[in-house]
Amino acid sequence: MRLLWVTENFPPSPGGMANSCDRIVRGLRAAGVGVDVVHLSRRSSPQKLDGVRVVPLGEDPEHALRQLWTILEPSMGDYSHVVAFGGTYPMLSAPVYAAWAGLPLVTLLRGNDFDTGMFSLRRQPVVLEGLRASAHVCVVASGTGPLVSRVAPGTPVSWVANGIDTTEWALLPSEREKAQLWRTENVPRGRRTLGLIGHLKSKKGVRLLLDALSIGRSPERFHLILAGELEPGVEEWLSAHPDISYNILPFQDRYQLLGVYAACDLVALPSFYDGLPNVALEAAALGVPLLASDAGGLADLVDDEIGFRFPAGDPHACRAAVHRAAEADLTSRGAAAARRVRERFTVAAETEGYLKVLAASR
Repeated sequence: MRLLWVTENFPPSPGGMANSCDRIVRGLRAAGVGVDVVHLSRRSSPQKLDGVRVVPLGEDPEHALRQLWTILEPSMGDYSHVVAFGGTYPMLSAPVYAAWAGLPLVTLLRGNDFDTGMFSLRRQPVVLEGLRASAHVCVVASGTGPLVSRVAPGTPVSWVANGIDTTEWALLPSEREKAQLWRTENVPRGRRTLGLIGHLKSKKGVRLLLDALSIGRSPERFHLILAGELEPGVEEWLSAHPDISYNILPFQDRYQLLGVYAACDLVALPSFYDGLPNVALEAAALGVPLLASDAGGLADLVDDEIGFRFPAGDPHACRAAVHRAAEADLTSRGAAAARRVRERFTVAAETEGYLKVLAASR
């Protein structure tokens, strides 16, 4: 098999989507699949790296995508599949390239492609056409599969959960020591640290969690660590609630976050809707329990054995989960979280899932 892989998210672009894309591509290449990546970039200049063609969309993306076909057309016979990895422009262009080349299209849906794309006047036609043109669609949350099938009947859909390589994702003793020193200097004695990490936008339910924390005795039990890009209004809310103890840390790349995870007793993901965030797997793999909603793939990962789960968007249930997290034993949950990731959410399992989909789509 050889894949033409079209994406908007690939290193050196930052963020979880780029990390996921890179991880999946590396897993497939290690399994013997040829993968030629086309990175549709909004910033970079044109360049051809080893196995990666960077295509700047610039001010005229229509021209860039049509010009790309002119470049690709002579070699399209070398490919077995076209893969669209999320994003509007991959889902716009990959179905056309696949149809013109007479190749099967495999679409790897990410969280926002479907969750918000279906409610966007601009993006909904692109999403629907891409799903219906696909030979196979992959989702990262089991609950998304039936929803895709209802708007794209007849298109096969498979759940392939995100994975994480725990052999390269581990804390060094020095990182643990540094995190403990940071806690000593910043966290009031006796409080549990609760981390909110990543792009903390509206869908992540940050305000829902903050409101839950502000009620009852919760403020005196927790210290918040907000690491990443905050949605508008969060800092104003914190300023208006001086009883909440917190630190705000800047957005950091994945490996810089190891020290942040080490400083957390729990990591919170109170999302209204979501895929399967890398943050959830990264925290759990390090033995950090999760306080999470049941949105998207979080329902596939989190239960009461490894954390504190509540129905997405339910303020009363969120408050109850916060209360449970303040009282419960965290050591056993953390150990169970690390064990679950090692057993069920591996890169090997993720790669095998995609290999099966590709074999079935030839």
